[in-house]
Amino acid sequence: MGRFIDAHIHFWDPNIHNHEWLQALPDLARPFTPSHIDFGTRTPDGVVFVEADCALNEGLSEVQWVSSLASGEVPIIGIVARAPLEQGAAVGSLLLRLADEPLVVGVRRLLQDEPLALLQDPALVEGTRLLADHGFAFDLCVTFHQLRSLTELVRSCPDTTFVLDHVGKPPVADRRLDPWRGDLHVLAESPNVTCKLSGLATLAQPGWSRRDVLPYLRHALGEFGPERCMFGSDWPVALQNTSYEAWLDTVLEATQDLTPRERDDILGETAARVYGLTCPTKGIVSACSQSIT
Repeated sequence: MGRFIDAHIHFWDPNIHNHEWLQALPDLARPFTPSHIDFGTRTPDGVVFVEADCALNEGLSEVQWVSSLASGEVPIIGIVARAPLEQGAAVGSLLLRLADEPLVVGVRRLLQDEPLALLQDPALVEGTRLLADHGFAFDLCVTFHQLRSLTELVRSCPDTTFVLDHVGKPPVADRRLDPWRGDLHVLAESPNVTCKLSGLATLAQPGWSRRDVLPYLRHALGEFGPERCMFGSDWPVALQNTSYEAWLDTVLEATQDLTPRERDDILGETAARVYGLTCPTKGIVSACSQSIT
């Protein structure tokens, strides 16, 4: 069996870094570090930290803080750092500094609240193309309304690897598949894009059930294939509407008809390939052998 890797997890401490968005979410406006995680019965072999939208000038400091946590009980094996790629060539100096941080494997520039014009900005395209020089992936956090413009960005940067967060944030609460379904199909035609099976519980109505999110997970699997999909918990943001183990069980149900090899891809091997990760081999055996209820 392969490795169990959580490809999308967050940590933060409002006493150390400024996260303005937490002001609207008082239940989350406290420290969340590896010591706070309740994995349930299945613990990952490694996790990938994804930047938590701290202040723009704190991105490098956030990387260094997370790196200091990596020697703890939860193995942090990769970091997706914050980077203002819309600065174009000017972001190059920051990318060089991030390249000196051993755990940095990618960057993210949150786009979900930005106008479509930014996704088409030549400076963003220029900054995105620079990622290939460092072997960094670009985590894409967008809503389903932005997928068409996102496809244009991806096609403009064929040498850059992209990772779509949260399946492109479809309208789960409205129980609608379109236009997300068609736009995701077009995006998936670009071979340099992979997809995280994450974040959908937060988009669902309170009291959601698996049948509310399984159509989205299964459509993404059909479009990208297991070899281009990876599991992500989106902890602790997901705690607003689910537990760590409940989300893992949901993804396992969506993949129950796949082969063991295909499940291994989703639960660890895709993330390992895309981000260039290494970690001990264990854990995924127990994850896959659990009965799904």
